[in-house]
Amino acid sequence: MLLNAACGALAAATFAQQSVASGDVLDVMQGELDRSMAVLGSEPVPVYYLSYEVTEERSEVLAASFGAMIARQTSDRRILDVDLRVGSYDLDNTHPLRQARFGGGRRSSRVQVSVSDPDSLRAAIWLETDRNYKNATERLTRIKTDVEVTVREEQGHVADFSAEPPEQASESLADMGLDGGEWERRLKEYSGAFADAPGVYSASASLSVASVTRWYVNSEGARIRTVEPRARLFVSSQTKAEDGMELPRFESFFAFSPEGLPGHDDVLAAVQSMVGDLRALREAPMAEPYTGPAILSGRASGVFFHEILGHRVEGHRQRSEQDAQTFKKMLGDQVLPEAFSVVFDPTVSRAASTDLAGTYRFDNQGVRARRVPVIESGVLKGFLMSRTPIEGFDRSNGHGRKQPGLAPVSRQSNLLVEVSDPAGSDELKARMIGMLREEGKPYGLYFDDIRGGFTTTRRGTPNAFNVMPVMVYRVYVDGRQELVRGVDLIGTPLTTFSKVAAASDQIGVFNGICGAESGGVPVSAVAPEILISQVEVQKQQKSQDPIPVLPAPPVAGGIAVVQVAPGDSR
Repeated sequence: MLLNAACGALAAATFAQQSVASGDVLDVMQGELDRSMAVLGSEPVPVYYLSYEVTEERSEVLAASFGAMIARQTSDRRILDVDLRVGSYDLDNTHPLRQARFGGGRRSSRVQVSVSDPDSLRAAIWLETDRNYKNATERLTRIKTDVEVTVREEQGHVADFSAEPPEQASESLADMGLDGGEWERRLKEYSGAFADAPGVYSASASLSVASVTRWYVNSEGARIRTVEPRARLFVSSQTKAEDGMELPRFESFFAFSPEGLPGHDDVLAAVQSMVGDLRALREAPMAEPYTGPAILSGRASGVFFHEILGHRVEGHRQRSEQDAQTFKKMLGDQVLPEAFSVVFDPTVSRAASTDLAGTYRFDNQGVRARRVPVIESGVLKGFLMSRTPIEGFDRSNGHGRKQPGLAPVSRQSNLLVEVSDPAGSDELKARMIGMLREEGKPYGLYFDDIRGGFTTTRRGTPNAFNVMPVMVYRVYVDGRQELVRGVDLIGTPLTTFSKVAAASDQIGVFNGICGAESGGVPVSAVAPEILISQVEVQKQQKSQDPIPVLPAPPVAGGIAVVQVAPGDSR
């Protein structure tokens, strides 16, 4: 699932202030790793691989609603993750168990540690290593029995883990100084713009700043410290139609520092546009179920590719017997028009004048990030790989990702849709109108803005996707456009993918948080406006609660008397 990230964990005034030098954290982790391998490597069931990862998130969130500050929160946490394996690269304790949900190999822990006290950190690592070792040896025994009686897997035998070259890297700590007073003023102004707008039931503006430091060592010799500074500005508002339908409007801005966010005037212009959109949405007619041609803006197109393609080319899904494995047998097949290529590249940090949230140098398994072409000239070429091999792909390509406390699997990064011969935006619209005339349809659809989407990939459930737009227009054959509300873009992946017809030169960027088996990870989708010859839409779920009986409170000095918390849908 890909969602517009509203707030995420974010940063205190100076993140570089730590009680212990960051290099000492790696030294403590390395010392415990060496000791653990020396002892547990000589046990009757020896450890063959071990890694430690400590993730520190130092963050600050400022939030305002209807022109008044409602929150200023800081957080500071550090999570320890241990990946301990017994057996061998060929067969180890992470091998899927028959009839176990998700293969039974997921790991979830919330071991909070200190990086300011070496003795405390050593003790936490020691106890968590011991717990993991006992669980691993017990599980390996069950796996060996299970493998003997399990029917031959569809993909044949592949190893459980790949050996990778050890990486060495050390990034400087981030100093994310934040001018709290200036940002409080801005947030109050952004959220205050909704205070006297009729029919707006919630309005908030929040700034989240964070620095994520990750220390990583493994028994192969990797020793890595990475630092990821992030800043998000999120403006959220909501109104309600007369029939009870809740109508949200969001704007989200991402950068690697507060200074990299859009200028104050640009954000104010976006906020004023939101106010107008909410008014128009309340008056817009309800959309009807529809099949036919449609155009997706760059942002909408990015979410479309993320849900339909991205999750289905994550490598571990080709291995799981519970997954539909949509594209597993389609390597070398033409799956898109020849002009289209799709790559995932976490080494790219910026596109279309926007910082990309899915950027990183090393994944959560100590593997260097790299560019991965998945579709070249319309032909499916490969998959996103963690250190879990699949048939035909025995090495990682730097896409083993997770949130702290969960086991990494292959996940998306920066999705980039590239088109060799893009048309102009007007030409794309003309082509759609031509399709409408040929089919005798009065209108097509234009999906302008989007808030996220989700998809299902498992066997036993319908393999479908749902992209959730917020701004959708009917485009009539005479060129007129009419805003409609209450639309969900739905479909099945192979059918919808086969209907992609063309793209324009208008590029959009969607930065968000993708949620899947290994938790929420930051991702980006960069894509052009696209024409699809046939889409299907359905009506959105609608609240049965009518608009408030009591009129809105009066406004005093441009600030609403009653403050509504962010996310409140009243």
